[in-house]
Amino acid sequence: MDLKQFDLNLLLVFDLLLKERKVSSVAERLGVTQPAVSRSLKRLRQLLGDELFCRTGSGMEPTAYARHLAEPIGYALDSLRQAISQEFAFDPATSRRNFTLRMSDIGEMSILPRLMRVLASEAPGVSISIVRDGIDALKSDMESGRIDLAIGLIEGLESGFFRRQILRQGYVCVFRPDHPLAGRPMTREDFQAADHALVSAAGTGHARIDEIIEKQGIRRKVKLRVPNYASLEHLLQSTDLIATVPEALVQPNIYPLALAWSRHPVALPRLSIDQFWHTRFHRDPANRWLRNLIAVRCALPAIEADA
Repeated sequence: MDLKQFDLNLLLVFDLLLKERKVSSVAERLGVTQPAVSRSLKRLRQLLGDELFCRTGSGMEPTAYARHLAEPIGYALDSLRQAISQEFAFDPATSRRNFTLRMSDIGEMSILPRLMRVLASEAPGVSISIVRDGIDALKSDMESGRIDLAIGLIEGLESGFFRRQILRQGYVCVFRPDHPLAGRPMTREDFQAADHALVSAAGTGHARIDEIIEKQGIRRKVKLRVPNYASLEHLLQSTDLIATVPEALVQPNIYPLALAWSRHPVALPRLSIDQFWHTRFHRDPANRWLRNLIAVRCALPAIEADA
């Protein structure tokens, strides 16, 4: 017997006939016509090679073979109903799960400390691993479950992924505290005349900011290019370079960057910082717990006051 020939509805008809013993009652329970139930019974008889139910004065009586099938089919359907209706459960207080996140150094400096503080008090057995996959590897690793969440300004994750905005991130200019530009609002002329350090964060959408600056006709004198923000503070402290960075880096309660900063003289949009997860894990209780935790309790506030 090839199970590929079976429709689940056939088993539902079989199970209900055992209980109701009337085609009309089964049709009413399933919300279909009596001829539809009769056709299902005919199909079952053909597949199983047995009459299954015989019409008698008291209703449809099961054959010996039908009674033989009654318990395993009923058990299988009950198990399926229970699995579908049962709510997934995840207990962070007792879990020892390791979650793998893909985030940039900005996320490591701003979101990760908050996340680890919450985990220490509410999920002490949970651990975190951080990776920096490129976009192609990221897609396959999230689909397979090797990466649970991706966080940041990430382009290229559309079909097959969910996303949730954590915040909208603005940009500021940073420089050493005794820089000639410190202590006053920066103008476009100041910005264009200065020497710049440029952060080329691979696999993120921060390059859009560079494109917007260039489209406004501003040509920066780029003297240094680095792959991430981690070393930027040390580099700017000892030079006259300035840099355009996400505003999270100058919030003392988030990451106390020991640099002066100014509102950006170029009109720049606030870009969306999101978390992404694969469709396969949308209803996974552990994944859902973590992404809600990050969005609600680890999100970054925007800058409210001028420097």
